[in-house]
Amino acid sequence: MNPINPVRPSPIAGSWYSSNADQLHQEIEGYLSAARNPDINGRLVGLIAPHAGYFYSGATAGFAYQMVKGLSFDLCVLVSPLHNYQPYPLLTSAHNTYATPLGQIEVDHDLLNKFNILLNAAGLTQSQPIANDREHSLEIQLPFLQTALAAPFRLLPLMIRTSDPGYISKAAKVLANLIREKKVLLVASTDLSHFYEESTANVLDQAMLKHMTDFSPEGVLQAEADEEGFACGSGAVAFVLWTAKALGANQVSLLDYSTSARASKDTSSVVGYGALAITSQEAV
Repeated sequence: MNPINPVRPSPIAGSWYSSNADQLHQEIEGYLSAARNPDINGRLVGLIAPHAGYFYSGATAGFAYQMVKGLSFDLCVLVSPLHNYQPYPLLTSAHNTYATPLGQIEVDHDLLNKFNILLNAAGLTQSQPIANDREHSLEIQLPFLQTALAAPFRLLPLMIRTSDPGYISKAAKVLANLIREKKVLLVASTDLSHFYEESTANVLDQAMLKHMTDFSPEGVLQAEADEEGFACGSGAVAFVLWTAKALGANQVSLLDYSTSARASKDTSSVVGYGALAITSQEAV
C-alpha cells in the first residue's frame, strides 16, 4: 500500500481554474474588484459561495470573497459536498496540506482530532479521512481565500454526504463549541439548480435562496427533499448555518445571484450560483 502523500496536489488546476499563479491571482483580483457589495454592518461569521469553474461562477464568488478582502483569520472552516459516493456522513482530508498554484494551505489535524473525539463523545459518526480525492467543490474556494485574505490561515476541510438534520445540527453544535474562542471564517460551498431552462432555474433558485436568507437550515434541507429548490451543497449550507447560529450569527444577506448563462449566453440549460454573507447583527 502506497503511503499517503502529505500534499494533496490539485486535480483541477488548469481546467476549472488557471494553473498559472500570476494569471490566477490577476483573475481573482478582477472578480474581487468588480464586486460592489452593499454595506453590511455587524460581525462577519461566514460565507456561502458557488463552486463551478471560474469562467462560470467566478464573478459571483467574487461578491462573497470581497466581504473578507484584506481580513485575516486563524482558521477557515470550509464545508462542501462530496460528489462521489462514500458510505460516511462526514469526511475530511487525510493530507497535511492542500496545494494550489498560489501555494500550500495547512490542514489543522490537531483540531480535526479534537473534533472527532467530541463527535464520538456525542454519539455521532466521526469524520472519515480520505486521500487523493478529486472533489472540486472544496478546492475551488481555496485560491479565492488565498487571494482575498491578508495572511495565511489553517484549514479545517469538511465534506458532507448526509442530509439528516439530526446529525448535521448536532455535529455543527459540537464544532461551534470547539472553535468558539478562535478567529474563524466559515465557508459553505454550493451551487444551486442544475440544467433547467433559465426562467425555471430562477424560480427554483429564489425558493432555495429564500430559505438561506431566512437563516433556516431546516428549510434548506427540506426544500431539497421536496424539490422546491436545489443546492448540491444543501448539507454543507445547513451545517454552516447551524454552526454560525451557535456562534451568534443572526442574519444572512444575498450579495449576488447569477446563472451560467451570464458567461455562456446559453439560457436553455443553466446552473445557478449565489453569494451570501452570514453576519451577527446587534439588536436595535
